[in-house]
Amino acid sequence: MSSQQLIATHRDGAEIHHGEDVCKQKSHQLLEKMHLPCGLLPLDDVVEFGYNATSGFVWLKQKKRKEHRFHAVGRTVSYDTEVMGFVEEHRMRRLSGVKSKEILIWVSISDIYVDPSTDPDKITFANGTGISRSFPITAFQLEEGEDGNGTNGKK
Repeated sequence: MSSQQLIATHRDGAEIHHGEDVCKQKSHQLLEKMHLPCGLLPLDDVVEFGYNATSGFVWLKQKKRKEHRFHAVGRTVSYDTEVMGFVEEHRMRRLSGVKSKEILIWVSISDIYVDPSTDPDKITFANGTGISRSFPITAFQLEEGEDGNGTNGKK
């Protein structure tokens, strides 16, 4: 199933927003509600955000692909023009559109989770083969100057 077909199947009953400021704000609010760090999806030029609370399906569309460096953990992550997956408390699963650079290759990330019962200070990223890496959750908080409401910390 293509990404467009997948989004189409979850559009009915979804909360859908357009425009960069409101989309960033809504994505940060959703991550916070799910107890995930708000800096996890540092997307730019977001044109659409959709969330179907019934199925947990979320999608974000941005104008162009973006690479972001998480300096605290020394990782570069690539976000495609469409990022989508299913969210639930402490977890994003069946994720698509997110890749992490490991040495010389890009590895697709399919699952992101925090296990509050074993280590609430770590966030784990896994690929489809079950290989995973954990990092301090603080490395994925909003960077200084980002506040999630489009004002970049300015009032």
